[in-house]
Amino acid sequence: MSILVVGSVAYDTIETPREKRDRQLGGSASYFTVAARGRVPVRCVGVVGEDFRQEDLDLIAASGGDVSGIRRENGPSFHWSGRYHADMIERDTLATELGVFADFRPEIPANWADDEYLFLANIHPALQLQVLEAMNGPRLTALDTMNLWIETTPDDLRAVLAKVDVLLVNDSEARQLSGRRSLVHAAAAIREMGPARVIVKKGEHGALFFGRDGVLAVPAIILDDVIDPTGAGDCFAGGFMASLAAAGADRDSDDAPFRQAMIEGTVTASFCPEGFNVEGLLRTDDEAYAARRRVLLDMMTP
Repeated sequence: MSILVVGSVAYDTIETPREKRDRQLGGSASYFTVAARGRVPVRCVGVVGEDFRQEDLDLIAASGGDVSGIRRENGPSFHWSGRYHADMIERDTLATELGVFADFRPEIPANWADDEYLFLANIHPALQLQVLEAMNGPRLTALDTMNLWIETTPDDLRAVLAKVDVLLVNDSEARQLSGRRSLVHAAAAIREMGPARVIVKKGEHGALFFGRDGVLAVPAIILDDVIDPTGAGDCFAGGFMASLAAAGADRDSDDAPFRQAMIEGTVTASFCPEGFNVEGLLRTDDEAYAARRRVLLDMMTP
């Protein structure tokens, strides 16, 4: 079993009320791979520039990622800069410099086309569709998207939604995509577009799972301190997909492994805001992970 993730490998400059970090490791594929915690092999497809530090690629590899699908091109790496407000929820984008990511065209190595699990991180829907068409029928495919693609490329997005099994969106994106105010109705409308399962991320309020057998609400774990929440959604996806792959789940499975994966994704994501970039994830060991899972389950038990 292995997971193929296609997404960004980038640098972020993050400013919070207490500290600023320049050009730290970021990108959806980076967070996803580190969050998978080596439970199953993760193969990364992305692009970086000539300025991308080898030690950052080595870090991704040391976390269980095969980085041979990450191309290095002439030019600067994708760089995003943002400033968080005092509540550590709202943030302002200060700069988005696409660099070599602007011309990113995913190239799937021939021996990776048989990978059984595919996560399409937040890139242009037309590129997501190209990746799907290059694969030899994964057991399970999940997709992330954003309001930009919902607004500007609705036809491309609809085309790829018709071919995936799981969609991850936040609550405002679910409403925008479906045109429905109620999240129950929004999820039902999205499922009619293709994905049998829909995950609605609600940030500090947790996440909702809309499956074939019902709905599961998972609260967010209450943290003592939030250092940098950047990448928490991608970390959720990494924990979620790693749990499904480890369980051998596929699109025809009942909802049980998906509900369990919601727990694992939430626990994984909770470590991300406890440090800058992937620091919180890297400090986590099996004992700390098991203890935090118990905390979450206690929160969900009457």
